[in-house]
Amino acid sequence: MTSLLERDPHICRLDSLLDECADRAGRAVLVEGPLGTGKTELLRTFAGRAAGRLDVQVVSAGCSAQERALPFGVVGQLFRTANWSTRPVEQWLLRADVTARTGPADADLSPSPELLHTCRELARPVFEAAEKPLLMTVDDIGDADEESLYFLRYLVRHLAQSRLLLLLADGTTNRHGRRDLYAELFRHPHVHRLHLRPLSRASTLRLLAEGLGEEGARQVGDGLADAAGGNPLLLHTLVEEHRTSAAPQYGTALLSCLHRADPGVLRIVQALAVLGEDATAADVARVAGDEGPETVAEILNALTAAGLTDAGGRLRTDDARGTVLADLTPHDQAGLQLQAARLRLDAGVEADAVAQHLVAADHAPAPWGVPVLTTAAEQALLDHRHRFAADCLRLAHRSTADEQAKAVVRHRLAHAEWQLSPSMAARHLAALTAAVRAGHLGLDEALSVVRQLLWHGRGEEAVAVLDLLRSRAESANRNESAEASALRDVETWLAYTHPALARGRRPPRVPAEMRHVALPGIDPSLGAAAALAGALAVGRAADAVGRALQTLREAQLHAGTAWAEEAAILSLRVLVLAGRTDDAAAWSDRLLDLAERREAPTASAMYAAARGETALLLGELATAQESGSAALAHLGPAAWGISVGLPLSTLVLAATRAGEHRTAAKHLTHAVGEAMFQSLYGLHYLYARGHHHLAIQHNHAALADFLSCGELVRGWGLDAAGSVPWRTYAAEAWLRLDNRDQAWRLVHEQLSRPDADRAQVRGPALRLLAAAGPPGRRIPLLTEAVDLTESSGDRHEQIRVLTDLSRAFQAAGNKRRARLLLRQALHVANMCGMEPLARELLSVSGDLDSGGPVDGDARDDSSIGALTESERRVASLAVLGYTNREIALRLYITASTVEQHLTRVYRKLGVRRRKDLPPDLWANLRKAG
Repeated sequence: MTSLLERDPHICRLDSLLDECADRAGRAVLVEGPLGTGKTELLRTFAGRAAGRLDVQVVSAGCSAQERALPFGVVGQLFRTANWSTRPVEQWLLRADVTARTGPADADLSPSPELLHTCRELARPVFEAAEKPLLMTVDDIGDADEESLYFLRYLVRHLAQSRLLLLLADGTTNRHGRRDLYAELFRHPHVHRLHLRPLSRASTLRLLAEGLGEEGARQVGDGLADAAGGNPLLLHTLVEEHRTSAAPQYGTALLSCLHRADPGVLRIVQALAVLGEDATAADVARVAGDEGPETVAEILNALTAAGLTDAGGRLRTDDARGTVLADLTPHDQAGLQLQAARLRLDAGVEADAVAQHLVAADHAPAPWGVPVLTTAAEQALLDHRHRFAADCLRLAHRSTADEQAKAVVRHRLAHAEWQLSPSMAARHLAALTAAVRAGHLGLDEALSVVRQLLWHGRGEEAVAVLDLLRSRAESANRNESAEASALRDVETWLAYTHPALARGRRPPRVPAEMRHVALPGIDPSLGAAAALAGALAVGRAADAVGRALQTLREAQLHAGTAWAEEAAILSLRVLVLAGRTDDAAAWSDRLLDLAERREAPTASAMYAAARGETALLLGELATAQESGSAALAHLGPAAWGISVGLPLSTLVLAATRAGEHRTAAKHLTHAVGEAMFQSLYGLHYLYARGHHHLAIQHNHAALADFLSCGELVRGWGLDAAGSVPWRTYAAEAWLRLDNRDQAWRLVHEQLSRPDADRAQVRGPALRLLAAAGPPGRRIPLLTEAVDLTESSGDRHEQIRVLTDLSRAFQAAGNKRRARLLLRQALHVANMCGMEPLARELLSVSGDLDSGGPVDGDARDDSSIGALTESERRVASLAVLGYTNREIALRLYITASTVEQHLTRVYRKLGVRRRKDLPPDLWANLRKAG
């Protein structure tokens, strides 16, 4: 790789000056340029060229800031390279009063005669040795010790008649400490200057092409060129990093450049990294604290000239800023961050910017630090930046002394951490409960503590807190106040979601219209959650649809409040129980997307679980399993608390219906705790487990689970809520145990319930009624059940009803209708991934006479898409086995019109008769509808 691009003119100039030295025309050259522009490489390369000449002697030295206090340290390097005696230095150092005589510690003092004498003695072998041209190179003279600098100045003054070429390299920042050397250099005509600049864009791209190849340069060249800013050192580092796929080294290379500069330069860059964008030289000077604004401006300009910062004075990459900050000790970084925080505060910037520095410093100075942090945290919570809010509040809590103020800050901290993970917030519950008892928290904060206690299964503590709050309200005679209303709201919600903890206290019946008045100082989502829970508890979900939709529309506005997700989840349940599962699925998708964009894991987990539940009801098993797994990925089972029953029940049911019984059993191994069975989540868990037991023929265990569901809802007084149709599936378990009387009784009870008209309840119940009743009634019952399960969207039940109806027609001797129904059921089972049902259907097909393949002829969607809507409707009913007259009655058209439609359908699909119609017609009709 070419390493000295754009440096050929400088090499030629130095060759010429070296040739002049052969005629006793000594020269000194100052090679200067910004950091990393190749001064060291130029000296090394030219020294190597000169050493290759027989008539040239080369001696070299490099300076280090760590050796600046070593007298004549640079001279020692030069003399050792040339094998010259350093006896004058040794004698000078041995003198007892050397420190008093030299005086170079103060640059304004003149050197002592002893120092001047020593410099003259040292110069003698240099000039005497120069019988042939002598090249002496000294790199980084800004780090040379003062004694060596006096020696170099002496050489400069006396080299005009020598054969010495003195080559010195220095940077362009903070030359004040070397002003005497520069004054000496620039007053002599035999001193020359070479200035190195960053590489041009063309040379940068050429170097990249040499290092990465033409193809690699085309792919990443522009980005690397922008990051390097033409600085050769950074450019070489980036090329090597990209070529070897090593860990990022840009920041390390930048630090290497900065550490080679004056210490003040690094301090200024550190201050710049702390301040970030739009920092002025005055701001940097105040934070760095070592240099004035003019000097800082000069250094910043030099950094820009070196390509280390962009035209706006900013570090070019986030990696650079992060590396510079990581290089600071914790103490130094805290100091810079606090200086930056105070600067921002005095400038009147927003609390958010000030708080970022305080959090980075991990310190909140009194008296202004805590108010800044709490203000910034509130804004961050409004913006759904929960992690930053939690960082601010942790620091504020640690820095607050007053007990009541500390409790309020802790509550806000627990709320912010709850959004990230309820298990993270759980560590505050004991202290928050104590704060409620001490009266340090208001009612709204206390009720959010109650909800968190319930989430983690600490029901007794939650009830104790509620009793305390109620007694306080009663003793203060505030029974009609907002506090009393809020407490009644919590009791209403509690009686539906955690009914075992209601302890016989029944909330007032919530009217269908439900109040919409927001209580002052109380989370508005609490009232919505109570109204929806009250409607669900009395089985009036249909009456609450309007309030549910309103709550969902306002979810974005109230997202992040203590009760927002709870109200939204209850709204989705209202839609499901009101028969609007498609709407519930659409809303859960919308809320999940919003929560994920806001990086709110707890809300994301809850909405993913809700989406899984709706997908399961719609027969979308893959989506149900993905959503349930996503819910447990956002929050682990421990963080879910007792609410883990929600995603687990979905996963168990989805795996059971997909025939993945081992997977379902694995989900059931999660530890859930007894407290879960005091809540609605435990009810759903038992219901799902009962279905798993049914699927694996553990009928007694299944019956026990479904009957336990019944005992729970009856004991809670929630039988009217219709949360799970436990009677229907207990009846199925009784049937499998050959107890038709018990099955018949339970099904009739289910059909006599207030919610019996709901399609998702009545359809399965009719299927079980047909199975338990006389054969003569099966076809009418199952025909009605087909329509109900189709309208409810419950594909699992729909397949089971179609299968039973196919068997009923087969038993009645109508094998054509039986075969068509079976084809339809098998198609839906395969489409939904319900393998157990699909296998069952294939076994049933063996009992039917041949008349075409059971799974139907393959038809692509394009041929079906050629049908008009009316043709699809007629054909779909024909697939189900309806006669022309039956189709005409259902669609309110004439039998002749039906015949004409079917003729066109046959022609478009390329079939000759009804039995050849593809079952896909039914599925496409559903999509179109």
